[in-house]
Amino acid sequence: MKPLTNLRMSWRAIRSHKLRSTLTTLGVIIGVAAVITFVTLGASLQAGIIGDISPDDRQNVYGWAAPEESSNQGPLAGAQPVFTQPDVDGLSEQPGVRAAYGYTSIPTQSVGFGGERIPRQDAVVATGVDYVDEDEIADGRRFEYGQREAVLNPAMANAFERNVTVGDTITVTIVGGFAVNATVVGITEDSEARSPFEGFGPGPRVYLPLDPYYTQLVAEAQETPRFPAIVVEANSIDDVDRAKESTRSYLETESDAREQAEAANLTYELQTSTELLGQLQAVLDQLQAFVVGIAGLSLLVGSIGIANIMLVSVTERTREIGIMKAVGAQKRDILTLFVTEAVIVGIIGSILGTLLGIVGGWAGAQYIDIPLTYPVEWFGIAIAVGILVGVGAGLYPAWRGARTDPIDALRYE
Repeated sequence: MKPLTNLRMSWRAIRSHKLRSTLTTLGVIIGVAAVITFVTLGASLQAGIIGDISPDDRQNVYGWAAPEESSNQGPLAGAQPVFTQPDVDGLSEQPGVRAAYGYTSIPTQSVGFGGERIPRQDAVVATGVDYVDEDEIADGRRFEYGQREAVLNPAMANAFERNVTVGDTITVTIVGGFAVNATVVGITEDSEARSPFEGFGPGPRVYLPLDPYYTQLVAEAQETPRFPAIVVEANSIDDVDRAKESTRSYLETESDAREQAEAANLTYELQTSTELLGQLQAVLDQLQAFVVGIAGLSLLVGSIGIANIMLVSVTERTREIGIMKAVGAQKRDILTLFVTEAVIVGIIGSILGTLLGIVGGWAGAQYIDIPLTYPVEWFGIAIAVGILVGVGAGLYPAWRGARTDPIDALRYE
């Protein structure tokens, strides 16, 4: 049988049972669309995270001290306040280091502005001047050390009924009810997290100088205020490893934190932005593989649907098969005919599923506000899988139809 004739007969058979063919194709459409949607969201999320880390951020080394059993649980897991200002000053003088400063979140009851108070427990961060890069300030400037000033990101500035602008005063109420005021001197250009300590993605943030908001207020009851984390900035990306090693050497030999860390049986954890990003990407890859695996079950269900419908089609067309054999059709012709029908269903389903997955990925990226990135290679994979599903699901029905005895087929009612 000529290929063109085979295609024409297969397409006519599919069109003659529109509802059945549509329901069969639907299983493949849903399966492929689910895979494309989740893969697109995974790729977009990873691209968004990588895009959040600027070249300057890649020069940072983040450090904290925690029990050894917490070492693989992520940034600040089990971190204890052991670092002092003299530690920070000493680290800033180490080889390969441009700057160093402490970092701590301030337990907060609320942030207030214009008579309105918004409950925020983890939105306030006390750190050094260099924590927020000058290039990231969209309006105003960075705060100055020792001044009662604050820098906000857009998520916090726009969280109130009237947007906060440079020059306004906000009130931060610390756990325990103690309230402090800060003059807003800068607003960042976006709401993305500034470091892995804050997680990745948008969130309301208030950035305050450690002095006076931590060393004089939050830690005023302590004889020596201590920070749970430090940020060390290397001179350049090429100096990151050198800065990391010199930081570790200083902390383990000369720092004020050494004795307290040893007494509490704590281990120093030092990681760069790139290392932290790699850990997160590994988690995202595992999560994406899991979700794609679940979506793949839809493809399996779709293949079973194709096989079931093709078996029904073989049974319904038993007499037609007998006639075809009686006029000279060979087993391979019957086999090719039914496999072609299954492949056409698979191709149509995979193409429509890919288009639906593209739309689903776009809608999902818009909903969770991440930059859209399409993994183009998966489009080809989806179409190939659709064809394989069609071939795999159609082989047995086609083989069964090809083995039909022409005499019995002609007598079939």
